[in-house]
Formats: sequence, C-alpha cells, structure tokens
Amino acid sequence: MTTDTVPPSADALEPATGATPPRDRGLRLTLRPSAGRQHHAGPVAYALLIGASLLSLFPLYWTMVAASTDNTRVSQTPPPFLPGPNLFENLGSAWQDAAMGKALTNSFIVAGTIALATVLFATLAGFAFAKLRFRGRNILLMLVIGTMMIPPQLSVVPLFMMMTELGWGQKLPAVIFPTLVSAVGVFFMRQYLLEALPDELIEAGRVDGAHSLRIFWSIVLPVARPAMAVLFMITFVHAWNDFFWPYIVLDMTNPTIPVALTQLSAGYIRDQSIIMAGALLGTLPLLVMFVVFGKQIVGGIMQGAVKG
Repeated sequence: MTTDTVPPSADALEPATGATPPRDRGLRLTLRPSAGRQHHAGPVAYALLIGASLLSLFPLYWTMVAASTDNTRVSQTPPPFLPGPNLFENLGSAWQDAAMGKALTNSFIVAGTIALATVLFATLAGFAFAKLRFRGRNILLMLVIGTMMIPPQLSVVPLFMMMTELGWGQKLPAVIFPTLVSAVGVFFMRQYLLEALPDELIEAGRVDGAHSLRIFWSIVLPVARPAMAVLFMITFVHAWNDFFWPYIVLDMTNPTIPVALTQLSAGYIRDQSIIMAGALLGTLPLLVMFVVFGKQIVGGIMQGAVKG
C-alpha cells in the first residue's frame, strides 16, 4: 500500500499569526531601544561647553574692559575686571589718532575683493580638478599643493619688486592681486566637490547640450554653495587680519586696520587703553558680520554635511 506524501505548503511553513521568527524578534529587540531616541547632553558636557565658551569670550571681554579705562588703571596689579567709564572717549581718540575711518574702508575693500575672488577662482579650479578629465591634471594639482609648502616670506622681495614695477607701491592693488586665489582654497573646493557633486549630474548636463561654463553655473554652484560660504568667511577673516604683507607695501596714509593699529603703539609711551580701543574697533565689523550671516553659514555647513 502506497502512501502519498504531500509536501507542506508555503503557508504551513510560515509562523502562526502574531508569532515573530526568532531572528526578526532579536533584530527588533536590538533596534527598538535606539529608534527615535533623542540624545541629551549631561551636566558634564554642559559644564565643558560653558567653560570653553567663557575661555573663548574672555579675550574679547578683556579688550572691552581695557578699552573703557585709562592707561594707569590698565597697568595696575591686579588689573580691572569690570568695564570703566571711558569707552566712548577712547574709541574717539583711537578713531582720530589712527585714521580708523580710512583703514576700515580699505580693509572692507581688500578683504571683500580677496574673499570673492578666492571663492570664484577656487571653485572653478576645484571643479576642474575634481570632475574634468584633461592631460596633466594630477601634475598640476601636485604643483598647486606644493606651493603650500613654500614660506610666504621667501616671495616678499620679488613680489615687492614686481608691485613697484607695476606702479602699485603704497596702493591697495598691491595687497589685493597677489592673494586673489589660494592653494588652500583650491584644494578645499576640490575635496568638497569630489564627494558632494555626483558624476551623473554632469553627464546629464552634457546630454542636454550644456557646455562646461553652463554646467558650472547651473549645477556646480548650487551644490558648492555651503563650501563657498565657509571659504568666504575664512578668507575674509584672514585677509582682514593680515598684517605682514600690507605693512610692507602700504604706509600710514593708506592703511588697513592692522597697519593703522601700529600707529597707536608708535609713541614713546604706549597708551594701552587707546590701543585696545583701536583693536575693538577693528574687531567689531567681524563680529557684526558673523552675527548677521552666522546662521546662513552654519546652515550651509549643515546642508553640505547631509548627503542623500
């Protein structure tokens, strides 16, 4: 007598309703505690953050305190830790003694021009090195990176002679043109576009008949906007605070902020309160710019950090 064996159906192999396979149960138990969890910082983290913030803000606070007192009070031991009554008087003295109005205008022109040019040229070069294919690309990139290893002091004499031959001595173009682009900016934008710009977008633009400049304007710039904002901020602050090269090619009749501040300390007796007032005047525009555009810059950084 033959007994037919009927293979079990697929429904019979599945677990009963409401039952969870062991593997799925274990996976679910593993993922469930961390799903949707919001991580909160503890008191130690808050204490460290508050301490770091206070240490970072203390130099600015001390500058304001020293700028609001007189030279005798600043030189005492212990020094004052509360603002004094002479802040506006010292700011007015620094404004007149160091031609701060002319210096602020020149610093805005120099720093703004250098920052805009660096962002534009570095983004163009970064796009070329990251996504375009041409002969000698790697060699050129290595040469650009190699210039970062040359100390800037070595180029001071030939650069000064070149600016003199061009007739730019004691003029702002002598400060602007040698720093219109930086190797650091090119490398920074190249690394960003290498990861943030998909090749498929460029290929789609090629299929639609767009040339390289059109692709750069319509595809690369929107993708690179977060990195461009960061590079602009860094370059602007660096150009605003640059002292070495502007001090060589400019004089006190056409200074930038760092050059003008040297005039406050040129006397036989240095008035530390006036010097600190000048430093506070030179720092305030940077603080205002960060307060106004800080949210956009941080938002751009976060936008560039989120992929997909």
